[in-house]
Amino acid sequence: MGTPTLFTIAALLPLLAHAASEAPRPRGVGPEFAKFYKDPNTFTCISNPSIKLPVSRLNDDYCDCPDGSDEPGTSACAHISPLSPPQPAKAKDGVINNTLVLPGFYCKNKGHLPAYLPFTNVNDGVCDYEVCCDGSDEWEGVGGTKCEDRCAQIGKEWRKQDEARQKSLTAANKRRKELVAEAARLKKEVQDRIETLKTQTHAMELKVQALEKNLQEVERREKGKVIRGAGNGGKVTVLASLAKDRIQELEDQVKRVRGERDTARSRIEELEGILRRFKEEYNPNFNDEGVKRAVKAWEDYAATERPAPEAAKDRDLDDILNPDSENAIKWEDYEANDESDVDVLYQFEAYLPIPLRNWVDAKLRSLRVILIENGILADPTKSDGSQEPKAVTDARNQLSSAQTELQNDKNELQGHEEDLNKDYGPEDVFRALKGRCIEQDSGEYTYELCFLDRTTQKSKKGGANTGMGNFARIETMHVDEPVSADGKGLGTGERYVLKYENGQHCWNGPARSTTVVLACAEKEELWKVAEEEKCVYRMEVGTAAVCEGRNGNGGAGKKGHDEL
Repeated sequence: MGTPTLFTIAALLPLLAHAASEAPRPRGVGPEFAKFYKDPNTFTCISNPSIKLPVSRLNDDYCDCPDGSDEPGTSACAHISPLSPPQPAKAKDGVINNTLVLPGFYCKNKGHLPAYLPFTNVNDGVCDYEVCCDGSDEWEGVGGTKCEDRCAQIGKEWRKQDEARQKSLTAANKRRKELVAEAARLKKEVQDRIETLKTQTHAMELKVQALEKNLQEVERREKGKVIRGAGNGGKVTVLASLAKDRIQELEDQVKRVRGERDTARSRIEELEGILRRFKEEYNPNFNDEGVKRAVKAWEDYAATERPAPEAAKDRDLDDILNPDSENAIKWEDYEANDESDVDVLYQFEAYLPIPLRNWVDAKLRSLRVILIENGILADPTKSDGSQEPKAVTDARNQLSSAQTELQNDKNELQGHEEDLNKDYGPEDVFRALKGRCIEQDSGEYTYELCFLDRTTQKSKKGGANTGMGNFARIETMHVDEPVSADGKGLGTGERYVLKYENGQHCWNGPARSTTVVLACAEKEELWKVAEEEKCVYRMEVGTAAVCEGRNGNGGAGKKGHDEL
């Protein structure tokens, strides 16, 4: 049998103070049921008051009452179904049939904690020291069984362990307070950030509106300028640029032709030299008509007068083509000149008084905008092959940057507002654990739990990690499990559960998922990992986040077993 539950112990403790002053009770009767056994002559079945028995029939090893209340010290009524939880039954119409009203055989356990033992264990020839340390459950000595009283020794050890449990529980409760305080601080940071972002977003919206208006004004103002060419100037600049390009092309052609001419001259001189040597060295006595004709042709060619190269003109041409020469063609940097044709052609505005000059300029620009908007003049900002004016580009870039910043702020604001509305458990305590990870070494794998984030299976052989699920929600569930000697376990009661879903898909199976069941512990620990079915995992985890009250039951509603 397991150790007495905390519920049972808590129910019995308040009655211990009165036990010494009460009249002797029949064997197996707990102090909370003593009032039903006070009559020295007659016993009335607790749930069936219409049935009365002589006191002599109590504990006679025969079940007379339908609720088993006449056999508190034997196993005669063990076949009757017990109530749950153990408590005196309330009769309906005076009758409750086949329902055991007593929680079990009462063990006084002096020197330790009193407890109830199931009736099936009474006089079964086994000493149930973990519940009945005084051995009173084997009062009949079946088969010669003798159970000595060990309550002093067991009680001393229990008190020692309980002191350690209470010390650990105190530390766990302190740790939980720290987590709650940390969660409150983090929540306050989110709230403050939300307020900051709201103010920041409002200011940015106003800035975007102003920049949109500014862009419209800049575009309208730029429409008043004459169409621009490839550079930053107007038509004058375009013409100058075309002239410059054409002259540069001609310069390149002149250089190319001069090069070809010089090459041809060199080849002619070489050929003339060959023919000259041929004439001088050939034998006149050699009667070859072809040779004679060739010599005669060379003599005629040599006698012809040809103009000599004009060295002066070549020097002039060299001077013009040399960019460092004073006679070289010089170009002003029109592309760097941001003056419009109006500024170039109508400098007379500079001679007008400032008020009149501004009036003339405004009227000219307004007229030009009207002509552009009505399709009479081309829009300089939409001209084919032209670049957008720098002023428009700058205004557009400023607007685009502000819009991006505004959208980023809105996205962050939405994320924080969603986070503020998420379920982080009681007092938002899990907010303080969000993203914190713990691990457990388990054979060929290491299992990792990251609170409110993910669960992971890590291979020790260098393989890829396997996602066992992503955090989905917080739930509760009832558990009834034993607690190990070191206090690591779930116990009995309602427990908070973290659900992790949509992990990596199994081969021919579902997406992996993990149920994380939490119990009270001094620090975050991963106690146990099990695969309950294919790709469906269960983790048992200790954390101070679920410790509540002195009992540290780690529950989510009902009080449960003290796992500490």
